[in-house]
Amino acid sequence: MAAGPARILVVDDEDSILQFVSYNLKKEGYEVETASTGDEALERAAASRFDLIILDIMLPGSDGYEVCRRLRTMSDVPVLFLSARDTELDKVVGLELGADDYLAKPFGIRELQARVKALLRRSAGGSGSKVEDLPGERLVASGIVLDEATHEAHFGETLIELTPREFELLATLMRYAGKVLTRDQLLRQAWGWEYLVETKTVDTHIKRLRDKLEAAGVDPAVVETVRGYGYRIQA
Repeated sequence: MAAGPARILVVDDEDSILQFVSYNLKKEGYEVETASTGDEALERAAASRFDLIILDIMLPGSDGYEVCRRLRTMSDVPVLFLSARDTELDKVVGLELGADDYLAKPFGIRELQARVKALLRRSAGGSGSKVEDLPGERLVASGIVLDEATHEAHFGETLIELTPREFELLATLMRYAGKVLTRDQLLRQAWGWEYLVETKTVDTHIKRLRDKLEAAGVDPAVVETVRGYGYRIQA
């Protein structure tokens, strides 16, 4: 993040939300711009640098999911979804598309401010916990070889097809192979989420990871559930 006040783009089709969020973020010293449609948000993001984008899902034209997907093709700017859609599936979809956090409406302004600070700190390199902070590491566990430099995982000659979130989850499990990690630890270590979703989001991703492993010929039981605590991968 560059020196000076962080620049934040707030995107919502409700004027009252735009005014409420903008006012409170400006009070914190941030520079704030707004957009009321997905297309306008994309235009602003392409024309100017932002340190964070706060994005509603239900927008006219391109919705928030599409905006996030397209943003990820041009930028790694942190994205915080702010939405009335608060089911577990909504959150998982948003995070799989590359969002960094998800806050359901209605929300408290202090919680929003805390999440904004956490995302800005992480993007400035303050977290230190994300898998990407350790480039080039080669991990081996349960016959799986994971290469962070190429962002690929193999079982023998078979490429294991993984989404970025699944790759980060597998890398974290393999880095601590044989050790049990709690759901909270996986949220922080794999994805750098200090605040956020119910820990059952981890369960959803573990199930998907096991399916991907099985499709590549790996016994999905290598990712063990330690009841009442968390998960581990066999060394």
